[in-house]
Amino acid sequence: MSFRGLSRPNASCAMGVSDDSKKTFMELQRKKVHRYVIFKVDEKKREVVVEKIGGPAESYDDFVAALPENDCRYAVYDFDFVTSENCQKSKIFFIAWSPSTSRIRAKMLYATSKDRFRRELDGIHYEIQATDPSEMDLEVLRDRAH
Repeated sequence: MSFRGLSRPNASCAMGVSDDSKKTFMELQRKKVHRYVIFKVDEKKREVVVEKIGGPAESYDDFVAALPENDCRYAVYDFDFVTSENCQKSKIFFIAWSPSTSRIRAKMLYATSKDRFRRELDGIHYEIQATDPSEMDLEVLRDRAH
């Protein structure tokens, strides 16, 4: 008789998405009241919840500084830019932050629940998978958005 898996929840079980997470994303997307939203997996509630919201005046550096150095997170960032035709545009980036220094269990949990969570956020333009800050540098966003 095997008891494997009974001591802790299976990391591959699907996570739900809190209503607050969906509502906060809609506010970023439609009302432009947030510059970014950082989400985390709440293992006790078994859902993705809002961890931090950045106001419209916050910079990209503020956003990067808000991500934990040694733990995984999901984030959306509303990137404003001016096109070569001098038009003001905005693109929403989904960032799956999984630093190489984070726990293997956390990496697995975030990797297995990412697609389901990402599907709940309708209106994402680009997705970035980052294990290091250089992989989501502001230049990376500029290149993708143009």
